[in-house]
Amino acid sequence: MYSQGKVASVNKVSMSDPTAGQVSEKEPFPWHLGVFDAHCHPTDTIASQDDVPRMKARALTIMATRGEDQDLVKQFANKHGVKHDTVRALSCDADNKSSTQLVPSFGWHPWFSHQIFDDSSSPSRETDAVRHYQAVLIPSPDEEFISNLPKPRPLSALLDSLRESLKDFPCALIGEIGIDRSFRLPNHWTANDKAKRKEGLTPGGREGRRLTPYRVTIDHQRKVLKAQLHLAGELNRPVSVHGVAAHGIVFEALKETWQGHEKEVLSKRERKRRISAANAHAYQTTNDKNRQGDEPDPKPYPPRICLHSYSGPPDALKQYLDHSIPATIYFSFSRLVNFSSRSQKAVDAVKGVPDDRILIESDLHSAGDEMDRLLEEIARLVCEIKGWSLIEGAKRLAGNWRRFVFGEQSAYFAKSC
Repeated sequence: MYSQGKVASVNKVSMSDPTAGQVSEKEPFPWHLGVFDAHCHPTDTIASQDDVPRMKARALTIMATRGEDQDLVKQFANKHGVKHDTVRALSCDADNKSSTQLVPSFGWHPWFSHQIFDDSSSPSRETDAVRHYQAVLIPSPDEEFISNLPKPRPLSALLDSLRESLKDFPCALIGEIGIDRSFRLPNHWTANDKAKRKEGLTPGGREGRRLTPYRVTIDHQRKVLKAQLHLAGELNRPVSVHGVAAHGIVFEALKETWQGHEKEVLSKRERKRRISAANAHAYQTTNDKNRQGDEPDPKPYPPRICLHSYSGPPDALKQYLDHSIPATIYFSFSRLVNFSSRSQKAVDAVKGVPDDRILIESDLHSAGDEMDRLLEEIARLVCEIKGWSLIEGAKRLAGNWRRFVFGEQSAYFAKSC
């Protein structure tokens, strides 16, 4: 999640790499093939809803983060969301672009995780606010600061609300969720802050307020994150994960959800032998399940995970790409977070991500021309680093987004690609 405020200057970044592909900025950008934003926040600027249909992007994956924007995501999705009769427009047919569609995501961001209290071991849906906030915030705040915080909400109620939203929107994801070690709570609103507040911004964000020393404990952030990961597994939904200064902690939290469900890693010879022996039976079983319309069995881990605006070290990629992991991990990159300045680490990370696991995003808080521009710039950068032509890159990135969002159903789009 990129802070609301002035968008950073986005002049072209020098890759300092002679092996990178040469993509001319004068080369026309292939919008007709479909460009897909894997992570953005247009509901932070409510008026930008009217700009969605006029965008060049084929689809936006829009995130919820807190209590104030869950219903706004529904509102945006009801008006512009992917529907059964419009989903075909997400294919890569050159003449299939009508208006930009939205895929909603519902979740609770770590910046607001202190507003949730864990009632898993208590029958009560009420808690003492002072006791709760002094337990989950460090350093422990005084009662005056706590008096300006919202009434804590039970985790069970959050999960019930998310479950209802996800069932109302069959294509919806869970997001934005995660862990952030660097974030600090903003101060309460002063008269001066209110006077400077920009009209049209969704309440609940920082909006330029001074930061306090208070942080949410990592233990509490993990509880809120893991509860949402388990819900994603239960309902077979992908997730979009935020991780700042906590890459090892995020990985361990994810790993705990699939522990005991790791895939068996076989040698090539053994894999070939088993496939040959079981091929006919597996084919028949799959067809039977498809005919019956069976849903995948609930799991304790999400089927697909996007690490949004991935800023971890390139060496850490290998732990997410271990063949025993039963979830499919994707890595998304943005112009605002990853390439706001020269970053060899980001270049190396893009190089290290497998071609079928990379996504692009704007992470912007407003729909419209600026979001389109940021998507084009990050797409050009990724193509340059990967050595892809713009045509090849657009097709690869579009296919990756479809697989991330729709999973096995993405084969539905393959006939036209």
